[in-house]
Amino acid sequence: MLSAAAPEEGCALLLGEQGAGGDGGGEGQGDPWRLRWIWPCRNVWEPPDERTRRFAIDPREQLLAQKWARSRGLLVLGTAHSHPTAAPVPSATDLALGFGPTLVLILGTGLELACWWLPDPTVPGSGEARPLPWTMEA
Repeated sequence: MLSAAAPEEGCALLLGEQGAGGDGGGEGQGDPWRLRWIWPCRNVWEPPDERTRRFAIDPREQLLAQKWARSRGLLVLGTAHSHPTAAPVPSATDLALGFGPTLVLILGTGLELACWWLPDPTVPGSGEARPLPWTMEA
């Protein structure tokens, strides 16, 4: 789904359940978060010619996803996006423009998928982006 937007960056919202006692940052704190739904979104970054290396989710889609999730007892856990020509590692742009703290999935070249925790950049001492262990359940 994220790769379908290539050569532009694809984007989506991650909907699910927040584990009890955990902040999503990993390190074995509390129950794991459970991703239940990936809500595909349009990349509306302006100007359009920069969408190969930038993404923005339409605020109307965000509101619709939040309303849909709430009606099912779910939360927006974070975002997913693709790096069509790069590794699945948060870029300087991801870190500068991201709203932490949040969960981020990145699909890189070769369809490699990585999960990251991005701290709140406005909170001193909140740490740096760090990879999270993750598993996929059937």
